[in-house]
Amino acid sequence: MNKLILATAILAAFAGNVAHAEEAAPAPDHVVAYNVGATTDYRFRGLSQSRLQPAVYGGIDYTNNPTGLYAGVWASTIKWIKDAPYNGGTSVETDFYAGKRGEINGVTYDVGAIRYFYANNKLAPAAGGSSANTTEAYVQVGYGAGYVKYSQALTNFVGWYNSKGSNYIDVGYNPEIKDGYILNLHVGKQVVKGDAAGAADYTDWKIGVTKDYGFAVASLAVVGTDALNSTSGYNWNNNFVGKTGVTASLTKSF
Repeated sequence: MNKLILATAILAAFAGNVAHAEEAAPAPDHVVAYNVGATTDYRFRGLSQSRLQPAVYGGIDYTNNPTGLYAGVWASTIKWIKDAPYNGGTSVETDFYAGKRGEINGVTYDVGAIRYFYANNKLAPAAGGSSANTTEAYVQVGYGAGYVKYSQALTNFVGWYNSKGSNYIDVGYNPEIKDGYILNLHVGKQVVKGDAAGAADYTDWKIGVTKDYGFAVASLAVVGTDALNSTSGYNWNNNFVGKTGVTASLTKSF
């Protein structure tokens, strides 16, 4: 459910090149960057947002390098809103985010907020459901190839009733293996507050590899969860979206 999951591997792949570029010349004060791509299965925190089918995505980012402030918007095709109960409507997820990045004595940090927006979603009126639209605040610290990130919902969380305060812990390690190949290791824990507490909690994981080929960044990963197949939010139209699977993506940044 957002660019940040897909971008983790991409940023890791670019890290070495960026470091060399900064040695040659200082970065410009203002940077606008674009990205477009496609994936065989759009996974957010281990759960398929595209019903285990392909998705296309793209976004734009602005960064002010002197301050570390940034903002952006990213969108992807999805299927889960239409599959959900309560007659959800949209086929697109749009994420709006902003924050500040920096580094202190070799330790990187990233603090910000993100809004997951689903136009015309109709979850709220039915059966006590909550709107899928969600706002989260997040903080991330990293050192070398490793990072830890904590996210907390400031609103109800993607349709779960009375779920404000739901949170997610993401731990990752993205070292270079050889010749520009980046190993992507990740484990995360989603905790859902409110009426779904307990049954909706789960752990997800990923083992993958990423490489920048110049014309695009390619990623291949095995992704899985221990989410309960019996939980209605994770089984849509008889498709268990938390099952272990292989995903591949190709992303072009410019």
